[in-house]
Amino acid sequence: MGRRGSHTDQGGPISTETRINDRIRVPEVRLVGPNGEQVGIVRIEDALRLAQEADLDLVEVAPQARPPVCKLMDFGKFKYESAQKARESRRNQVLTVIKEQKLRPKIDSHDYETKKRNVVRFLEHGNKVKVTIMFRGREQSRPELGFRLLQRLAEDVQELGFVESSAKQDGRNMIMVLAPHKNVKPKPKATAASANSDEPSESSTEE
Repeated sequence: MGRRGSHTDQGGPISTETRINDRIRVPEVRLVGPNGEQVGIVRIEDALRLAQEADLDLVEVAPQARPPVCKLMDFGKFKYESAQKARESRRNQVLTVIKEQKLRPKIDSHDYETKKRNVVRFLEHGNKVKVTIMFRGREQSRPELGFRLLQRLAEDVQELGFVESSAKQDGRNMIMVLAPHKNVKPKPKATAASANSDEPSESSTEE
């Protein structure tokens, strides 16, 4: 049956997901034309004849309906366009990665600048950053040190990110989560040359 025969002979996963042409085994269907026009309920033989005359496929689009809804379309073209849309959708999805940066409440200025650069780099790459202040010994009685440090960091990177989760105590640690602004375009990942620089790697969570 021309086009219908070429599709039904292919078999494979497609035929088990969407029934087309001779695989539609019901006495009648609710037929929709190629431009979305409602043809009405017709016998399956008539629907298949119309598909052949138009050099199109009869595709079951609503199998649960009574009778099932079928549409006249170029099934190969439809599959190709659907795959293109799915690929485009995946390409536009932003994978959210949460990096972690650990600091001590009494960090010196040099170490702070290093940690801040790490946070800046993470945000520039479009990643969220979990910033953890680690208290030890008597430091646990001075939570305000950690709070002030987190506030300082948030202010220093405010052009790139914002505080998504405010500072809160979690056992011996104090945690804050920074997220990149939506209007910040993520930078490409570091090249091999920059990876060999003296900066720590992104995956590190130095103490």
